Order: sequence, then C-alpha cells, then structure tokens
Amino acid sequence: MKLKFNSEKGSRKAWSLYTLVIKALFIGAITLSGIQTTLQAQETQYTRPSWFFGLAGGANINFYEGSTHQLNAELTPPATFHKGQGIGLFAAPLIEFHRPDSYWGFMLQGGLDSRNGKFEEVKTPCNCPADLSTDLSYITIEPSLRLAPFGSDFYLYAGPRVAFNMAKSFTYKLGINPAYPDQEITPDVTGDFSDINPIQISMQIGAGYDIYLSSKNHQTQFVLSPFVSFQPYFGQTPRSIETWNITTVRGGIALKLGSGREIKAVEKVEKTIVPEKVVVAPEPEAKFMVNAPKNVSTEATVTEIFPLRNYVFFDTGSTEISNRYVLLKKDQVKDFREDQLKASAPKNQNGRSDRQMIVYYNILNILGDRMVKNPSTSVKLVGSSENGSKDGREMAESVKIYLVSVFGIDASRIATEGRVKPSIPSLQAGGTNELVLLREGDRRVSIESSSPILLMEYQKGPNAPLKSVEITNMQEAPLESYITFENKGASEAYVSWRLEIKDEKGIIQNFGPYIEDEVSLPGKSIMGTRPSGDYTVKMIGETKRGIIVEKESKVHMENWIPAESVQAMRFSILYEFNNSVAIPMYEKYLNDVVTPKIPIGGTVIIHGHTDIIGGEDNNLKLSIARAGNVKSILEKSLRKAGRSDVKFQVNGFGEDEKKAPFDNKYPEERDYNRTVIIDIVPEK
Repeated sequence: MKLKFNSEKGSRKAWSLYTLVIKALFIGAITLSGIQTTLQAQETQYTRPSWFFGLAGGANINFYEGSTHQLNAELTPPATFHKGQGIGLFAAPLIEFHRPDSYWGFMLQGGLDSRNGKFEEVKTPCNCPADLSTDLSYITIEPSLRLAPFGSDFYLYAGPRVAFNMAKSFTYKLGINPAYPDQEITPDVTGDFSDINPIQISMQIGAGYDIYLSSKNHQTQFVLSPFVSFQPYFGQTPRSIETWNITTVRGGIALKLGSGREIKAVEKVEKTIVPEKVVVAPEPEAKFMVNAPKNVSTEATVTEIFPLRNYVFFDTGSTEISNRYVLLKKDQVKDFREDQLKASAPKNQNGRSDRQMIVYYNILNILGDRMVKNPSTSVKLVGSSENGSKDGREMAESVKIYLVSVFGIDASRIATEGRVKPSIPSLQAGGTNELVLLREGDRRVSIESSSPILLMEYQKGPNAPLKSVEITNMQEAPLESYITFENKGASEAYVSWRLEIKDEKGIIQNFGPYIEDEVSLPGKSIMGTRPSGDYTVKMIGETKRGIIVEKESKVHMENWIPAESVQAMRFSILYEFNNSVAIPMYEKYLNDVVTPKIPIGGTVIIHGHTDIIGGEDNNLKLSIARAGNVKSILEKSLRKAGRSDVKFQVNGFGEDEKKAPFDNKYPEERDYNRTVIIDIVPEK
C-alpha cells in the first residue's frame, strides 16, 4: 500500500500554494500596471487584442456527497462516510480568443485541479470516531465558449471538463471510545483509493470580468480577470464503485496579455490637427448601411407526442438509481411540473435529440408528480437482475424509496417484486452474440400499473408505456429576419455610436450606444406589432477626439410574421427487441389516435429504426418491416374511413447512427432506437 502524507497537511499546503499564486498574480498586475503608466506619452493607439495568453489561479471549494465505504482491497472501515468538503488549488495556463466587436469567443485552460477534502466524522460500532480525508487531484483540460451578453467586459462561459487523475491518496483515522480513555490509540492508515476512474468528463459554467490594466496607447495590453465557476456533480464520480460524487465552486483570478493592432486611421487624424488653426477634423472612415430583409418564412411548428418508456435501467453491479436520471431533493418537488419538460425540440427533427432524453431521464419525477396529482393511482415496480430476484427486488426498492421519501407517496400504493428476467427479455435462450448489451437491456425496473390515467391511450398490461409527453418546437423570429445596421470601421473610428430611428409620424426611438462594427435587431423591437413601415435611420457616432459624426439613411422595414400553417405532428411507436409487428394495443392507438390527425391531402413520412445489436443487413430489413407494418395499419384505417387522399413516404434506416434518433451508448437509448417515427405534414 503506497504511503502518502497526511491529507490535512496536504490541504494546508494546497491553500498555501493557492495564496502564493494569487499574490503572484496581484504583484505581477501591479508591476505591469506601473510599467504601463510610464509609457502614457505614446501617441499611437491600438485596438483591443483578439488573442490572449496567461495564467489562471484560484481555489476549488469541494463538496462531497454519496457514500464511501470500501477504501481499497486491504481496508474497509466499519462505518460508511457520506458528506464532506475541502479546499484545493487550481492553477492553469490559458488561451482566450474574442474579437473586440463580437459577443462570442473561446477559452481553453488546462493544469492542476485539486479535489482535496475531508469527510464528516462518523461513529463506528465501538462508539469510536472515524475520520477520512483525501488528497485527490487531476490534470484538467477545460475548453469553453465565451459570451459577453451586454457587449461589455462582463462575460459568461460554459463548456466540458476533461480530467485525468494524478493523485488518489487517503488518510483514515480511528479514534478511541471516550468511555475508555486509556485505550491504545490506533495508528493512522494512509494509502490509495482503489477503483479510481482514470478519466472524468463533466461540465462547468462560470462568469468573469475583464479589468484592462493597459490603455490603447500600448500594443501589448494586460488584463486582470476575477472569475467564479460552478461544476455540478454530473460526471464527477471519482470511483467506479459506490456513489461518492463531488460538486465544486471555483473562484480565482486570471492574468492575461495580448497584442493589439495599430489604428492607422486615428494616427492620420492626429497628424491633420497639428496646425492649431485647423478647426474641423476629417470625418472618421466608417461606412454606414442598413439591411432590412423581407419577411422570412420558417418551418411549420412541430408537435411531438413523445412516448414515455416504463423502464428504469440500472448499471451493472449496482442496485442504486443511476446518476443519468434526474433526481430531485424533497424541497425541489414543489417546483417540479411535468409541463416544464415540454420545451422546444431541436430544429433537426431527424437528428439525435438530447432534449427528448432529458424528458425520459425525468421519468421518476414525472411518475411521482402524476401519482401526487392522482392519489387513487398505484404502481408495481418489478426489478429484473441477472444476479437473482433478490438483487432485482433491491433495484425496485431503490425506486420506491425515492418516490416515498422525495414525493411523499404512501408506501402502500407501491408494490415491489424481484425477478431474474423481465416479462419480455432481450436475451433469449441460446443467444451467443453481444450478450453484454442484451444483459444491460434486461437489467431494469419495469413500472406496471392498472390505473389508466398513468398509461398511454388504449394500452394496458405490464408492458404498457406511461402516458406520453408533448414536446413543441415553437416558432421564433429567425436571425435572417433581423434588421442589420453595419457601421464598418466604427470600432476603430468611434468611441461609441448610437441609432436614432424615426417613423412616418415623427416618433423617434433611440438604440445604443454600441462599440462593435455591426448590430442586428429583431424587427419587433423597432416596429412592435406593425407589419411594415418606412423609417429614417440616423447613425450618431463620437470620435476619439470628441467630434460628433452623423449619417442618415431611409429604409423600408418588414416585421417577421410566423408562417400560417397547420401544425405538423410527430408520433413514435416503440418495438420490443428484434420484433417488427406492432402489438394489438398499438394498432388501436394508430387507428384511434394517429389516423384522425392526418389532414386532407397531407403527407405521412414513416421512418423505421433499430439499435446496433445484431447484423447490419438484418437490422435494415427489420427497420423496413417495422415501417411497413405501421404504413399497413394506417392505410387500412384510412380505407375504412373512405379516404385515399394521403401520400406516404416510407424508409427503413436500420442501425444507421447518422440517422438514428438517439445514441446507442446506454440501454435506454438503444430501447428508444427500436422505433418507427411518424411525421404528419399538412398540404402546403
């Protein structure tokens, strides 16, 4: 067992390093600021840099949750540790790109990232206090998108975090029973955690503020940026066993430097005013124009009826709910509403959709919310595990405990059962190929109910999906419809500029000030509810010498109006593994729910899909058979209604991952890929 220094000393050392980094950044900033002050006599001016290089330093405030028990193969304490906290050092070089006239940019930083901490003291069966601390640290790489929402020095950033484990030591202390003060003290145990994940992929969001230490008289400019970020526990699970996770709040300072471009136009203006008798300086070289596009049509609104699979999948070897699922705390339940999940779907309706999976990953919250609103309902949770019915029942109990403890549902309304296999297993007797993926699909808890209000229309029985969730892709004014005011060269010629817009009645509106070369405004912000109008646009700019420059343009503007069309609709039919025939309860759903939604002269686009299990040729045939099965049912239903006005487009894509609705990494994604998607498009 590898020995390590005491973690508390490590924490103090990390804090000392953090203090040194911050002091170094401050001293460097003050020194550089002093150097820059001595150079103020320069007359040449430069733009703000686009590229910055520097160093970021700060402190990670780490919060531990979950459980930690078995430390390694040689040490399993008699008590389980749960919560904890600590402070660790963050120090990293950085690269940053953002144009002075742009809201968007990019950041990249990578370096030392400490997740040090100490768990809260627990009592062992002998009434002895036990302490556990760790010197956990990583080398991290953090690319982020940068957004300056107000065009100022304040900015937001967000992006992934990829961390590579560098240190994993722990110190375990076992105290003595206070009732026996003469008891021999147990020596501290130090070592390395086992089952540490070598790589972690998580995320962060943060904010910062750029403080320029240099004026525009200097080509090399220095910036001091205090920042703060939040790194939630998603993806921050240090070990492949147990449930220990870390949430981090980071605060610190970055020192950056960049090189600006010489503003030649300003230099020329300065030379022209050398004679004292010159009163009027040449107008700065900035070209102003307005682009007001005509009304831009958009795609029709798409309303998707998203099926809610009644399965909760569990990770191999664990009977606890996977952290992929959204789990609320008790005080968050009052704010949860199912209709909050009816968010806008992605524009690419045929691409993979994280948004739909977010709906699915809230399945337990949706179920809890529905059971709270309908107190007469009840469910049965059936856990299936290859390790035996006892293991399956423990999985089901984990779900029950969550619903009872968080949503306050009476335990008598929830029954549990354990099995070796689900009622419709994916792994069939005699199977030899891709057994790991098949077992992952069968390791699940099925939600069964005889309460119709919880289930999808016309469906009943143990395998009936839960009631669907409606997701709507709302129409919004597209960027192409925005009115663009281009003031080329303004960032170099003007301190700032603004817009004065007057309508036919002489009513004036003011917008700005701006510092960038181009500004785009939605027509609604200028015209309100008017469909169109004629406007006089005046650009008013102030040069760096205080001279006011005005330019005027007359323009006809058109407001964006949403397309007037019947909503397109999307339905999905889910199939069991390796099955191409819709079960009878889906036939009734297609006949009674989907067929009446098909408008006169409409088009029905049917796409069949499969997961990646099995051969490509077989999956292609299976997807075509599934799509054909749905078309056959709909055509038959339309004929009974005396209709022949509908056009069909039918395709089977097999396991083609470029066209699959979802990824295939997890069993729930593969389950949702066993589908036929039905798009109902009205006649244009």
